Amino acid sequence: MNVFEELLVRSRKEQIRILKHRLSDSDYKIIKCTEYSLAGKKAPYDIAQLHKERQSVRDKINVLESM
Repeated sequence: MNVFEELLVRSRKEQIRILKHRLSDSDYKIIKCTEYSLAGKKAPYDIAQLHKERQSVRDKINVLESM
């Protein structure tokens, strides 16, 4: 593997790390929505939008991991 290829691999790994961190940063919103749902209360966040955003991040991670 040449230097350029090594940099690409590192860059992909860094992008994946950042995206996974974004997912973990929003975990509390999922937990909070679940708690509210179980208590019979209205969710404090738009769960459909939250799911859409998180799925988009997961899709990006999957693409990067498949390269």
